[in-house]
Amino acid sequence: MEFKKIVLSIFSIFLFVSVGFGQSSLELKKQRERLDKEIAELQKILSAKTQEKLLSQREVSALSKQLDLREDKISTINSELRIINNNIVSNNKIVDKLKDELEKLRQDYEKMILFAFRNKNSYNKMMFIFASKDFNQAFKRVKYLQQFTDARKVKVSEIEGHKKQIELKLAQLQRDKQTQQALLKEQQSERNVIAKDKAAHSQQLSQIVKEERGFKGQLTKKQQEKRRLDAAIKSAIAREVEAARKAEEERRRRLAEAEAKKSGTTVAEAEKKIEKKTGSAVLNNSPEATKLSAGFSSNRGRLPWPVSQGNIVRNYGNVTVERGVRDFYDYIRIRTADNASVKTIFEGTVIRVINMGSSAVIVQHGEYLSVYSNLKSVSVRNGQKISTGTVIGTTDSDPDAGYSYVDLSVYRGQTHMNPSSWIAR
Repeated sequence: MEFKKIVLSIFSIFLFVSVGFGQSSLELKKQRERLDKEIAELQKILSAKTQEKLLSQREVSALSKQLDLREDKISTINSELRIINNNIVSNNKIVDKLKDELEKLRQDYEKMILFAFRNKNSYNKMMFIFASKDFNQAFKRVKYLQQFTDARKVKVSEIEGHKKQIELKLAQLQRDKQTQQALLKEQQSERNVIAKDKAAHSQQLSQIVKEERGFKGQLTKKQQEKRRLDAAIKSAIAREVEAARKAEEERRRRLAEAEAKKSGTTVAEAEKKIEKKTGSAVLNNSPEATKLSAGFSSNRGRLPWPVSQGNIVRNYGNVTVERGVRDFYDYIRIRTADNASVKTIFEGTVIRVINMGSSAVIVQHGEYLSVYSNLKSVSVRNGQKISTGTVIGTTDSDPDAGYSYVDLSVYRGQTHMNPSSWIAR
């Protein structure tokens, strides 16, 4: 009975270790599968970008994340290996224990066989019974001989059971060792990939730093060209406003002189009684200009786009261009087809055509002005009156961007406004 308790205890310990191992191993396998899935998704991001000239910071981050995930996967594999190694050690101990118990059972069985051999004939058994002192002892000896026979059968059964347990344990050990070898192979494979990816990562980072310097240099050059064009546009608008202001002062002076002669007062006194226009209002220097201003203002949010088809690729205001380079844009950039026709968004007068590499056209609508930049060709002239939708030129392309576009600006006097709030949604 004591021996059976020992065997039962050992078997319970093994069962507990096996269940614990199964649960932990299953969780780790799920974690490894999740990591594999994340690695595959990030690999798709990288694969989709391999044909582009410049790697974005997002791609580098994806590669760095992929390296971290592979390191996490190796840690997970190491955890699995620790569990398997512990299980192998535990199972080896159990196998050794079972072998010791099996050997003890064999020795006990040998003693039983030897005893049975020595008392194998019926005469000896009968003599053993008849040698009893009394009936109770004889009865006990009969029961003993029966139990001895049953014990032999039990020992045989226990020996067979131990043999099967040992065989199962050895098979489990073999499977654990195979799993261990597979995990070690996968671990080495991941380490090889990490080494390769780290080399590529380092190379790509160096390339990005190099290209980023060149990009910033190109961007600075383009920004300088754009600023020169913007300066020319603002200068033209400023001259128009200044001319309108001087014309307004001259108008008020003439009216004051006429009023002074009529009323007998001084010119200065008469001028105080005349309404004075300030700011962008000086551009409303005629009934036609006032009507254009009112029409332009009342159509806010409903003005047509300068191109038939397009989408805004750069918004008005503070914008991050690329890779941390920030700038302020007082226009919107509309991407469209190559050589697309550019049309005025409202009727008015062309006050200036500027040619600086690409061309720009400024159209006045009373106290409002619209500006169309990055034109390849221009089909209007200074002073020309045009209606809404008149073609003023065609879009120019940008080799670096890889598409054609037009930049649209809207001013009220010299104050720039957000063009997106003026054109139709």
